[in-house]
Amino acid sequence: MSTAAEKWRDDLASWAIPDEIRAQAPQDPWIHPVAQFLAPDGPIPDSPAHQAAREALPEGGSVLDVGCGGGRAALALVPPAGLLIGVDHQQGMLDAFAEAAAKRGVASEGILGDWPDVADRTPIADVVVCHHVAYNVWELPTFVRALTEHARRRVVLELPVRHPLTWMNPLWKQFWDLDRPVSPTADDALQVIRDAGYDAQLVEFDDVTQRIPLDPRAQAESACIRLCLPVDRADEVASAVQAADAGMPRRLAAIWWDA
Repeated sequence: MSTAAEKWRDDLASWAIPDEIRAQAPQDPWIHPVAQFLAPDGPIPDSPAHQAAREALPEGGSVLDVGCGGGRAALALVPPAGLLIGVDHQQGMLDAFAEAAAKRGVASEGILGDWPDVADRTPIADVVVCHHVAYNVWELPTFVRALTEHARRRVVLELPVRHPLTWMNPLWKQFWDLDRPVSPTADDALQVIRDAGYDAQLVEFDDVTQRIPLDPRAQAESACIRLCLPVDRADEVASAVQAADAGMPRRLAAIWWDA
């Protein structure tokens, strides 16, 4: 394992919630509610990540979306994509993925399980996309190698420039007096991928989807769950959330390489 890969794994390990705080959590702080990952009914805003995938995709080609959620990453490629394959460890996500694909009149297939555990039963595709998953992956070289082995043409990752929960660091300090990490970053991921032997490129951009205001109450309740606090403290947390989240677009990174 390269030094960059070891650093990536160690940095992710530093995000663990201390046991004494985790024990007070009313519910799992690492949940991923399906409603937060649904694809919009209308057009999906374009991005450098979508563009990098689309330019490698033939007319009617296939897309493998790993960690597909509701399918935003794959559905943004229709057209020219004619077949969407989604992998996710939550059946609810796969159900939403299939429903969204059907609404757009595109064929789809869902595979339940964790990547790369399900790689052996996952079809090869022209393009592989993987959005907002990397910060959940400790063994990144193994993960990206399996992605590449399933791509005929290109692999495209999208991830925040900084860990997606970094914005909550002031809240952890306020409510638990806990200092949280700020690493790893997208640049760290790029180095791991390059060390694995892939000629990857990275471009940063603003997440335009974040310009849509979130419901303040829903955001506060979600923050309570992440902070291991009961949701009946949402009113108390709401003002802290408003101060921590300045409303500016997140900076994202697209990382891609040819298979």
